[in-house]
Amino acid sequence: MAETLDILVIGGGINGTGIARDAAGRGLKVLLCEKADLAAATSSASSKLIHGGLRYLEYYEFGLVRKALIERETLLAAAPHIIKPMRFVLPHHRGLRPALLLRLGLFLYDHLGGRKVLPASKGLNLNRHPAGTPLKDEFTRGFEYSDCWVDDARLVVLNALDARERGAEILTRTTCAGARRNGGIWDVELQQADGSRKTYKTRALVNAAGPWVADVLNQVSPHSAKNKRMRLIKGSHIIVDKLFDGDHAYIFQNADGRIIFAIPYQDHFTLIGTTDVAYQGDLDTVSASDEETRYICAAASDYFKRAVVPADVRGTYSGVRPLYDDGSEDAASVTRDYVLNLDTADGAAPLLSVFGGKITTYRKLAEHVMSELQPLLGFSLKPWTARMALPGGDIPNADFDGFCGEMSTRYAWLPQPLLMRLLQAYGTRVDRLLGKAADTADLGEDFGGGLYEAELTYLKDTEWATCAEDVLWRRSKLGLHLPAAAHKKVADWFAKATEIAA
Repeated sequence: MAETLDILVIGGGINGTGIARDAAGRGLKVLLCEKADLAAATSSASSKLIHGGLRYLEYYEFGLVRKALIERETLLAAAPHIIKPMRFVLPHHRGLRPALLLRLGLFLYDHLGGRKVLPASKGLNLNRHPAGTPLKDEFTRGFEYSDCWVDDARLVVLNALDARERGAEILTRTTCAGARRNGGIWDVELQQADGSRKTYKTRALVNAAGPWVADVLNQVSPHSAKNKRMRLIKGSHIIVDKLFDGDHAYIFQNADGRIIFAIPYQDHFTLIGTTDVAYQGDLDTVSASDEETRYICAAASDYFKRAVVPADVRGTYSGVRPLYDDGSEDAASVTRDYVLNLDTADGAAPLLSVFGGKITTYRKLAEHVMSELQPLLGFSLKPWTARMALPGGDIPNADFDGFCGEMSTRYAWLPQPLLMRLLQAYGTRVDRLLGKAADTADLGEDFGGGLYEAELTYLKDTEWATCAEDVLWRRSKLGLHLPAAAHKKVADWFAKATEIAA
């Protein structure tokens, strides 16, 4: 008879993988199922930021901001290869929030989270500072503060990797086909991509399905009132050719009270977003509307000397946030904090559903989930993730620049741009990918843009990649750089690998 699991997690986004990692590290028997690829939806469609959420101060969400600010430096230490400090420039718009209010908000931002590593905010004379160069002449005063950038999809994969290495089973392309309580145990039927089904027994079921959380609730607990308390909010981003030099980002105020970010992206581009739009469409086909694109372009054009128009857009992406409905009329003001709903149905097997949350606070969310389940499952191990690096992040003193210097000497035969991309993706695990290679010829077929067969093999064998999209748009962003012919070559490689495996 199959062994009973302690926890079965539905959903392979940042919350689901974070929960699986935390639980596995406490010695629990864990399985995670994801109906598509890891980070296939909202978790790869973020603004790529680890941040406190400066604008949430206006909604008096001091607890959320403090929690997120503390997490910035915890996550930076855990994964300095995929997370990096970034300075944000906030131009003062005379017609919007007063400069004194901005200064007060930044003072709180500096001090709420016990900042230790990231530098404090300061005022800027944009007439003299290089950050003022691409901005319209009317913006003469501004502020600068710190947050962090993150490769969001890789953060998800690294949590899944760590969970698996600590004993969890991670099943991608696997759907929850049904679940029912059988006394103190859940019987959960999972269906894989080939149509085969298998039933697992688990003591607790965690619903971390992101935008599909209500669908899962309706499937496994149709009478739950909580499935009525969710708002789906779409956020879209546009990608344009590089608008400014430097490694800083901008945060712009809009007349409607919202803000947008303009962020350096993939060396040659600028990422701009996001929107807040109520969403009721198909969750599997989310995309930016023409209206959203025009909105983002207009917001950016209010600040940049060079107008941004829809014709400039090289690409877009959109994600749907599963926010808990707190009754706010405005989509932008709905709380971004998470809400956990624990249903034990009069002592029956627990069902815990996750609503909302920010990528920045995923680790704290996972700890909170474990604290809710601890008295029900009876485990005793305490929280541990705050002090442990993610895979590839075990860099001495989190000194990524020093690490890169050492690797440049060790792998002097690799072109520097390629080595840097690999180090930023895999950190200390780059040696597992490169193996005994001593020349690029040892890396196998060259697909262009610094993508070699050795990396495809590593991603297929180690990181659950099964198709070109997994590699080109999630495990990396090489899809932005490679021509269509290279995309096809990668797709053909996976098709052949699948055929051989069959």
